[in-house]
Amino acid sequence: MAENLITTITSKTKTVEISRDHPTVIIGERINPTGRKKLLNSLKEGNYDVVRADALSQVEAGAGILDVNAGVPGVDEVPIMKAMIETITAVTDTPLCIDTADPISLETALSIYEGKALVNSVNGEEEKLESILPLVKEYDAAVVALCMDDDGIPVTPQERFDVAAKIIERASKLGIEPARIVIDPLALTMGADHTAGYVALETIRLIVEEFGVNITMGASNISFGMPDRAAINSTFIAMSILAGMTCPITNPLVEGVNLAIQAADLVMGRDEFGMNWIKSYRARQKKA
Repeated sequence: MAENLITTITSKTKTVEISRDHPTVIIGERINPTGRKKLLNSLKEGNYDVVRADALSQVEAGAGILDVNAGVPGVDEVPIMKAMIETITAVTDTPLCIDTADPISLETALSIYEGKALVNSVNGEEEKLESILPLVKEYDAAVVALCMDDDGIPVTPQERFDVAAKIIERASKLGIEPARIVIDPLALTMGADHTAGYVALETIRLIVEEFGVNITMGASNISFGMPDRAAINSTFIAMSILAGMTCPITNPLVEGVNLAIQAADLVMGRDEFGMNWIKSYRARQKKA
């Protein structure tokens, strides 16, 4: 069993450590215009009030890192990404996860960000490895690595493990140590494949056992197309934390998800004397 590695993400004044020896870190997913008409329209208009509000509400709800995606169809992403980062860092010192498929936008973001960002993402495709990893190295960032390559998303846990191993090896050759790599085993919908949850969990187990790296997922993907998604998501997130996930990309404003994460941390012995759970309970009682 490999040792548990620590991935460090920072802002100008704040440091967040991701590890299986620490409580789970929530990466807040809401600053993303995909599927969010209000945010999309505001970005097109050059208005960043929604971005500001989303940043503050997610931090208040427990996000330790904020994912930032500036993908607006038909609009140059670079100035939007720059403005989003400036808006967020003006109101919170929470570290950022730069979420973009555009190397130019990524380099712009990394060049202005005052801290050690998490890059979202690279995968096993040759083009991505060659364009993203050098930027991760140059700006001393950490990076999310998706378990897919030029052949698509592998079907079996072993095949996904093999892609993760390939990315870790390529990164190491550039001087990017495994502690700076956060693997995403990919949670696909069980509405299309009833084994998707098992495959993701087993992939986590294999990767953690061999490399000790940190693990993320867009965990709510697992329930897409299924009824009572909240129950599935909460259960899957708790099981994923048990398997080794350390920093899910999720919406911290969804109480059921937050409770599942807090309960899993308590059961896993990562909440000393249960203080976080008790604090959360008291806060919920005040709102009731």
